[in-house]
Amino acid sequence: MLRCLMTSLLLGLLALAVPAMAARPATELDATDNGLLILSYHDVRDDVREKSDADAYAVSTQNFAAHLDWLSTHGYHPVSLSQLVKASRGEASLPPRPVLLTFDDGLRSVYTRVFPLLQAYNYPALVAVITDYVDMAPGRTIDYGYRPFGHDDFLTWDQLREMQRSGLIELASHTDNLHHGVQSNPQGNQTPAVITRIYDPASQHYETDQAYEKRLRDDLGRSVQRIQKELGVRPQAIVWPYAAYNQLSNDIAEQLGMPVSFDLEGRSTPVSRDLHGLARLLVTGNPNVTSLAFELRRDVSLDGTRALQIDLDAVYDADPAQQARNLDRLIERVKRVGPTHVYLQAFADPDGNNTADALYFPNRHLPMRADLFNRVAWQLKTRAGVKVFAWLPVLGYELPDPAQRDALGIASPEHDGMYRLDFTRPQARQIIKDIYEDLAINSYFEGLLFHDDAYVRDTELAQLPQEGADGGRTRALIDFTLELRDTAQRWRPKLGTVRNLYAQPVLEPQSAAWFAQRLDLFNQAYDRTALMAMPWMEGSRRPERWLDRLVAAVRQHDPALEHTMFELQTVDWRTQTPIDGQRLRAQVRRLQAQGVRHFAWYPDDFIADKPSTADARAAMSARNFPYPEK
Repeated sequence: MLRCLMTSLLLGLLALAVPAMAARPATELDATDNGLLILSYHDVRDDVREKSDADAYAVSTQNFAAHLDWLSTHGYHPVSLSQLVKASRGEASLPPRPVLLTFDDGLRSVYTRVFPLLQAYNYPALVAVITDYVDMAPGRTIDYGYRPFGHDDFLTWDQLREMQRSGLIELASHTDNLHHGVQSNPQGNQTPAVITRIYDPASQHYETDQAYEKRLRDDLGRSVQRIQKELGVRPQAIVWPYAAYNQLSNDIAEQLGMPVSFDLEGRSTPVSRDLHGLARLLVTGNPNVTSLAFELRRDVSLDGTRALQIDLDAVYDADPAQQARNLDRLIERVKRVGPTHVYLQAFADPDGNNTADALYFPNRHLPMRADLFNRVAWQLKTRAGVKVFAWLPVLGYELPDPAQRDALGIASPEHDGMYRLDFTRPQARQIIKDIYEDLAINSYFEGLLFHDDAYVRDTELAQLPQEGADGGRTRALIDFTLELRDTAQRWRPKLGTVRNLYAQPVLEPQSAAWFAQRLDLFNQAYDRTALMAMPWMEGSRRPERWLDRLVAAVRQHDPALEHTMFELQTVDWRTQTPIDGQRLRAQVRRLQAQGVRHFAWYPDDFIADKPSTADARAAMSARNFPYPEK
């Protein structure tokens, strides 16, 4: 990324004033008073420990009863899946503050503990069963995390029929037998079966698209057939294991009669005709009624972001043993620091020229330096507990064929910037879209960070509209990045978006035409704008005052600093010296005092421990009390 100082981008500024645009709507769709609240439960037991139970997804019978009582007395109205479907078709209206209860995996406690309470409160619910586990053969067990589960842990068809007859319980498919992981890369990582092309170490090949689709279709077909055979009705809904799904899996489910699907992204969903990917709040940690009420009432828009931007080039090593040690070092650092996000490099840039020479995932167009991104991303999610965003160039891909590279590149009269593909050419546009699709097919991630290579000078690509007051060139690049997001979202739904922005267009708005970048338009288009708050890169002699000036300029477009993330630099690239950790901590405190909520920094040198883990924890931890663990 920023290893190459692009001083040329700070020259040639035009005197074009750019007015502020209207802010994005204040409505937050992830709010319980703005749609259907869906709660996701699993096991309900009498003996669940108040804290640190072996099963993090279990809720005590006492707490579950208290949940029902609190919902009933605080204006929530229970609804069934059938009511929801009718409302989506315009055939009925949902009551105010509707809530749908769901129970995953088909555990026996739904019959022994939950069902009597639902009857007492007259609450409908949706039970999602893994049909291969229903009436499990005696002696068979499956690995359910904290212990093996067998026949007596899961529902029987007789119990399901009894609950269905009550009129309170409807069934959803939780697949027939896809509630497990499969090998997803040469290193042996196990990722959710629904979204993974299985890697076969014997043949060293991935599952073909045709075989993958057949596996999904066969499994979901068996699940629907079993439910119809035993209960006489076809399920209307699919609850995806681990909330992992894609457009293909949703399409197959809908073809089998299940137009409703659920995940775990968010807390509530506005009801529309499209009932795919309904958000659910996963109930974990055995919350008492006070904890549940707090979670339902808190304003999630106030949550801050703390992100480390990580070079995967620093994890890669030709020696597999050293590479494994590098990965362990990264995971350990991220766990100790405790950020909310890691923005993980998905491209290889060994020569440091800020463009992709190769990629870290299987793809159609560039060399694959190593099949590494998926492994590291999954380890960060499962071992370090952070959200991983894939960091990729928008235009900066150095295609291996020199003739193709020359033909599809931007012909720039400046001759001093990084190599970029001409996204107005259909062939170049398709190549970049293919790369984003291949990333999504082969890797797990929850969002995209669009690299700082996405700029167009006013002397380039004359076929684009002039920047003007409406930001014509800026909007053209934004539209292309959103097209890339949509391409990836076919395989990774609900992706978050972040885009790097140089500081110059914020501090000197007339320079927008030189960059085709504008904070106001970025904040409307993306979840976060990663503003490169890097005073040393900008040649400032007074970094802290420069940051103060940047905050003031940002407030003109983002008064509450709600969408703008300040990305600090941890290295002075002019002198190749690290910024003192105490100074970075002071900068974060200074910015926080001015109302900044969202922070990131780059680079994070986990190999050399720079900035130190202690400084990183103090500056970038999302924990309330970021002290070292004993």
